[in-house]
Amino acid sequence: MQALLSLSIALFAGLMLSRLAKLAKLPAVTAYLIAGILVGPYLLGSLGISGLGFTSMENVKAFSLLSDVALGFIAFSIGNEFRLSQLKKTGKQATVIGIFQAVVTTLVVDAILIGLHFAMPDKLSLPAAIILGAIASATAPAATLMVVRQYKAKGPLTDILLPVVALDDAVGLMLFAASFGVAKALMSGKVDIISIIVEPILEIVLSLLLGLIMGLLFTFCEKFFHSNSKRLSMSVTFVFLTVALSMMKFEIGGIHIGFSSLLVCMMLGTIFCNVCDFSPELMGRVDRWTAPLFILFFVLSGAELELSVFADVAIVVVGLVYILARSLGKYSGAFLSAKSVKCDSNIVKYLGVTLLPQAGVALGMAIKAEQLGPEGAIVANITLFAVLIYELVGPMLTKIALLKAGDIRPEGKVSAREEAKKALAEKKD
Repeated sequence: MQALLSLSIALFAGLMLSRLAKLAKLPAVTAYLIAGILVGPYLLGSLGISGLGFTSMENVKAFSLLSDVALGFIAFSIGNEFRLSQLKKTGKQATVIGIFQAVVTTLVVDAILIGLHFAMPDKLSLPAAIILGAIASATAPAATLMVVRQYKAKGPLTDILLPVVALDDAVGLMLFAASFGVAKALMSGKVDIISIIVEPILEIVLSLLLGLIMGLLFTFCEKFFHSNSKRLSMSVTFVFLTVALSMMKFEIGGIHIGFSSLLVCMMLGTIFCNVCDFSPELMGRVDRWTAPLFILFFVLSGAELELSVFADVAIVVVGLVYILARSLGKYSGAFLSAKSVKCDSNIVKYLGVTLLPQAGVALGMAIKAEQLGPEGAIVANITLFAVLIYELVGPMLTKIALLKAGDIRPEGKVSAREEAKKALAEKKD
C-alpha cells in the first residue's frame, strides 16, 4: 500500500506542477523534476510519514526498476529516429557531430579541470579531473526526447538532434572507459589495456548485437498478431525482456562482459522501425502507453537528486567550473562540427544548446567511479551537483533553442480538448 501511495502522490505532484510550468512557459520535464524534489527525502519525505513522499534515498532507489524500464522505452523510442530514409539525409552529419562534439567536450573539460587541479590540488585530484572530462561527454536522451515530444518539434534541428544524442552516449561510454582506466593507472602505477580498450569496445559491439537479435525476433513475433492491443502488448513484452537481458554481467578469461541497456534498446527500436512495415503506428501507441511511466521516471529522478552536495563549498566551486567547461565544450564542439559538414545555419547556432541536459548515463558513470574510493566520491558529488543544475535548466534551454531554430511553432499548437471538439464538430457536419 505504501509503495502505491508514494507512486500515486509522485505522479499527482508531477501532473499538477506541469500545469504551473505551462503558465510559466517551462517544459513539463522541469516540473516533474521539481515535483520529485518536493516529494523527495529533503522536503515532504523529511516528515518521516511512510507513503507520503519518499522518506529516504533507499526508499527512492527501491523503485529503480521503474527507472530502468522507463529508460528502456526512451532508448527504444530514440531508435525510431534511425530510419534508413532519414539517415540517408542526416546520417553522415549526425555521425561526425556525435563523435566530434563528445571528444571536444572531454578535451575542454579535461584541460580546464587539470588546470584547476594545479590551482587547488587538495580539492581536486588529477584522476578525478580526467574522469570528469569523460563524464562530461554524456548527454541525457530522456529530457531531450520529452521536450521534443511535448512541443511536437519538427525540423532540421530536431532531425539531427536525436541521432546525435544517441551516438553521443555510445562515444561517451568509450571515453569514460578509457579515462577510467587512465585514472586507475595513475593511482596504482599499472596500465590495464583490457579495461581501457578491450572491455568498452566489447560492451558496445555486444550491446548492438544483442539489440539486433532482439529486434529481429521482435519483428518476427509481431507478425503473428493483427490486433493492435496484442501488438502493443508484444512491444511492451520485448522492451521488458530486452532491458532484463541487458542487465546481464559475466566474466570470461578475466574480461568483464556487460551491456549498455541504452544501446541495446536503441538498437531494438532501430531494427524494428526499419524492418516492420507497421512500425510507425505501433510506435505511436507505445508512446501514449508510456506517458505515465515517463512522468514517474522524471519525478523519481528529481527525488534522487542529492541536495546535500550544496553543503560543501569546494564541490560547488568545482561543480560550477565543470558546468561552464562542459557547456563550452558542447557548444563549441557542436558548432565547429556542424559547420564543417555544412549543416543548416540554425543547426550550427543552436545544436550545442540542446546537448546540455545530463542525467542517467552520467550518474551511471559516476557510480562506477566510486570504485576508486575517495577520488571516486569526489567525482560522484560533482556529477550530482552538475546533474541537479543541468536537469533543471537544460530542458528549458533545449526548448528555447528549438523555438529559435523554428522547430517549435507555438502558434500551431492546440490542446487535446480543442482537437477533440474540432473532430466532433467535423463528424456532425
